[in-house]
Amino acid sequence: MFRRISNLFRGFLSLFVSGLERQNPEALLEVEKENLRRQIGQYNTGLASHAGMCERLMTQVRKLETDQRDLRARTTANLRAGNRQVAGELALRLQTVERELDENRKQLEQAETTYKELVRARDVAVSTARSKIESLKSSIDDMKMKRALAEVTEMASGMVTQIGGAGETLDRLHEMVEEEREKAAGRLRVARDSMDTTQVHLKEAEQQALADQALADFAAKEGIALEPAQGAASSSTAAPVKTMGTGSTESA
Repeated sequence: MFRRISNLFRGFLSLFVSGLERQNPEALLEVEKENLRRQIGQYNTGLASHAGMCERLMTQVRKLETDQRDLRARTTANLRAGNRQVAGELALRLQTVERELDENRKQLEQAETTYKELVRARDVAVSTARSKIESLKSSIDDMKMKRALAEVTEMASGMVTQIGGAGETLDRLHEMVEEEREKAAGRLRVARDSMDTTQVHLKEAEQQALADQALADFAAKEGIALEPAQGAASSSTAAPVKTMGTGSTESA
């Protein structure tokens, strides 16, 4: 039972993590780049150890080569001097040194070959990994661009659908506005036709007469000769002036 629950929990956790990875591919790529750097560091550490072994073998070969030259020279010298016993011991040591030298040379050659193959393998692996990383970066950028383009296209498509669907509403609203506007224009015409403007004109004439009288009183009080208004002059020429009282005359 506990194992099944554990498996179920792991499944949900795996789905959750997979969802996060899909939503954040850049973060996953950074993790892989960090893993690659760590692996390269570990590989270089092992490679350095192998290079150290090659250096030790080279040092050993150089030492054995020095011993070989020294023993050969001493053996030759003792043999020429007639010291056969010493020359024999030196010759025996020379054989041992030469065997070790041959063996160390073979080991050094193999170590150098292995080192070069390891370096080549590292370079190929790093180059391949970097190519994959660059390809993934390009794919992620392309994915983000296409995702954004898809969102914009979907938004535009939705807007077109909404605008097309709102055409009937706009037409209906236009009809309603036109109908109300025509009703308002009709009410205005009826109100204008039914309005009595006679009283308005009379009130206006009365206000004008009062203003003229007030102006005439003001001019008389101030001793200012008031020019007759244009309307008054025309009216005086149109009708004769009648005077009343003694000695008055009436024009026929």
